[in-house]
Amino acid sequence: MSAVALTPDFLHLLQQYQPLLQRVVRMYCADADDQQDLYQDIVLQLWRAWPTYQARASAKLSTWLYRVALNVAISDLRQRTRKPLPERFDAALQDVAMAPEAGPDADDLAQLYRAIERLSDVEKAFVLLYLEERTYEEMADILGITQNNVRVKMHRVQDKLRHLLTQPA
Repeated sequence: MSAVALTPDFLHLLQQYQPLLQRVVRMYCADADDQQDLYQDIVLQLWRAWPTYQARASAKLSTWLYRVALNVAISDLRQRTRKPLPERFDAALQDVAMAPEAGPDADDLAQLYRAIERLSDVEKAFVLLYLEERTYEEMADILGITQNNVRVKMHRVQDKLRHLLTQPA
């Protein structure tokens, strides 16, 4: 395969939407090396799909980015769960290493992230889009389902998170 130069449009797209892509990566990977690998996979897939998006450009750019990024992240997660994982740090040690900034809400935030880790791939996508303050219409476009289905699934995910947050881990 021949090397193709990145266009200024695509580079600008990456710079503009890097925070969005990083949030997707952090939602699906806790380990920094895995995050970097996933980010690179997402960028590669975006680059491959870029000419197709430019040709039709019927979808909103952020919707298209989310769709590609979430599909790559979910596929990557499924591949990683099929492979045996290398031995990881003790869970308590990992919590300390991955702890958010110290502050009054740090424990609550850490508890929320632990609960989110226990959700399914698709449920994590709903949480991510909700935290990004996407409308149900945008969620439906990104996930390829109806708005009514988004409402139902979002309600179920919120109930599940409430349950996970009230239960000991």
